[in-house]
Amino acid sequence: MTEKLLFERIGAIGVITYNRPEKLNAMTPEMAQAMIDAVSECNNDRAVRAVVLTGAGDRAFCAGSDISDLDRYETPWDFRNRPEYCDALRSLRVPSIAAVNGYALGGGLEMAMSCDIRIAADSAKFAAPEIKLGWIGGGGMVVHLTQSIGASNAAKMVLTGDPIDAQQALDWGLISEAMPAGMLHDRAVELAGIIASRAPIAAETAKANIHAAMSMPLSEAIAYERDLQTICMATDDASEGRKAFAEKRAPNFKGT
Repeated sequence: MTEKLLFERIGAIGVITYNRPEKLNAMTPEMAQAMIDAVSECNNDRAVRAVVLTGAGDRAFCAGSDISDLDRYETPWDFRNRPEYCDALRSLRVPSIAAVNGYALGGGLEMAMSCDIRIAADSAKFAAPEIKLGWIGGGGMVVHLTQSIGASNAAKMVLTGDPIDAQQALDWGLISEAMPAGMLHDRAVELAGIIASRAPIAAETAKANIHAAMSMPLSEAIAYERDLQTICMATDDASEGRKAFAEKRAPNFKGT
């Protein structure tokens, strides 16, 4: 890791924190590589069952890439092939929660949308401001916005670059919950803990199923869902779940 991107464990929960509050937690190439490393650590550690992503301080979740670093790339192709932090987040096998504690701008919005669940402080702001600087997002901005809030609302955000507040984000379906900032971290950890308590193979297959459902035709998506259900039914955890239900006790899921 790096001091600018922190990774810690809270039981079965991995917490990734952008740690440049003085720069609105803007990402550097070094932070992008640290993100890739943190995701790899989570994917390789079966004890990690959920991940929370958040920003240090009370002003920003993440303001995207540090614009002052963009001139370090000698050619547009070098820029195209840089370490991609949104790709890393999308490669997480376990469920992820973005706890948006302030500005989520550009790549920061893309990273929030790369998580499975988004919750936010009621003071949070969301924007795709790249058009104001002469370019557009490249980390999944348009596809994620279109899927989350519809084509017209996505166009409004991408073509104006203007921000929306947490209430608008909640009304449009960009986030699932909005709350006072002081409650956000605890709620994110609580929600991650609930997910981590569920059968981990079922949680990972459910995540895969949701992603597939957004891109597959209906009949194929249903067939895929049934295949994933069959995989889950063959696990020890499914047997444990049925046994615990019959015995009226909490199940002890082991990820097998």
